[in-house]
Amino acid sequence: MKTLRAAAAAAAVALSAALALTACAPTPVVAPVTVSANELQGETVKVAINQVLNINTGDLAVDSYTAEIEDPSIVEFVQGRTDGSAEFNPGFKPLKVGSTEVTMTNEQGGIQPLTFTIEVTEVPGGANLGGAGR
Repeated sequence: MKTLRAAAAAAAVALSAALALTACAPTPVVAPVTVSANELQGETVKVAINQVLNINTGDLAVDSYTAEIEDPSIVEFVQGRTDGSAEFNPGFKPLKVGSTEVTMTNEQGGIQPLTFTIEVTEVPGGANLGGAGR
């Protein structure tokens, strides 16, 4: 009987320790979704609520893009910028789960506006580009 109680007590202590360690575990870092501006036209880009969408502008200046967002409660545009020798691509920060159409325009001209959809989900999905034909 004493052995059974000792085993139960040991199991309870082990379970309590495991739960305490789980509660202290850091939130996993989710890598941003990076898409080339050349791949965006007409696409649907899926990102999780805790991810950002990073737009690779290729040879064009990172600060040359602006964006119009159909529903700005879904995502927020983050302007690209150059800070010393570091360049930061433009992108979008999810604000809540949902879907919105976005049009990005390049101030340097000569490039058609990029119109695409951003779908913000609860968790990261597999493929991030999900156009109608895929």
